[in-house]
Amino acid sequence: MYHKTTAYRIFNVFNICLLVFLSIMCIVPLIHVLAVSFSAKSAADANLVGLWPVQFSLEAYKKTMNNPIFLHSIWISVLRTVLGTGLTLLITFLAAYPLSKESSVFRSRNVYSWLFVFSMIFNGGLVPFYMVIQKIHLMDSFWVLVLPGAVNTFLVILMLNFFRGIPKKMEEAALIDGAGHFRTLFSIFLPISMPSIATIALFSMVFHWNSWFDGLLYLSNAKDYPLATFLQTVIIQKDMSSMSMSPKEMELLSQTTVNAAQIFIGAAPILIVYPFLQKYFVKGMTLGSVKE
Repeated sequence: MYHKTTAYRIFNVFNICLLVFLSIMCIVPLIHVLAVSFSAKSAADANLVGLWPVQFSLEAYKKTMNNPIFLHSIWISVLRTVLGTGLTLLITFLAAYPLSKESSVFRSRNVYSWLFVFSMIFNGGLVPFYMVIQKIHLMDSFWVLVLPGAVNTFLVILMLNFFRGIPKKMEEAALIDGAGHFRTLFSIFLPISMPSIATIALFSMVFHWNSWFDGLLYLSNAKDYPLATFLQTVIIQKDMSSMSMSPKEMELLSQTTVNAAQIFIGAAPILIVYPFLQKYFVKGMTLGSVKE
């Protein structure tokens, strides 16, 4: 067997070492941010914090969780992620199901498929897109964070490939029993598509939760920013107007520790959700990718 050869064993050891190294490179910065968030002002400002808190303190988290603008930005991001992911899943299901049919069943399938692919490769650019958002009156609206990204061609292609792998006899049996296409989709296809659904949901959740540029571009009121946009203005642009620190708080808090606490709180939801979806993720990416 090939997995017993010396060359394969060397490759396997090298591969494991490389993956462990990359994992450490990804985890260490997160641990450092967590350590800084739990450290005292003097240690953080002096860059004395490594992978363990120095002079343990919860002041940064107390300040962060007492900031109404920060809490409101979390609520905006949660609402956006839930509605955006749900809408993306629904549209992906409705688009992938007919596109997964043969041309003999859905004659215009190739035309619509190429339209989807064309939109994935080419786009009008930022300025025309901004003008469209203005013309349809989505500026300074919550829905400007949800609707423009509702259709993702990559996710549609991923889903339709999964649907193609479902035995046709199951669909034929449902149609013979009197089920329509909507009943077949929601009662037959979706219940057995959990790996693909979890994969699509994870992609969509990460996109909506981490997206910051659209909030900065389409929202003029900083109080309506989602969490990612809020963090971008505070940490990258260093706009501290939303932090409203009193002189007494400035004596106890470092902006470094507050920023670290906000970053970790912002990353925590995805870190919590991913382990529950990870078992479906790899399977969802590979199912339907190979045809007999």
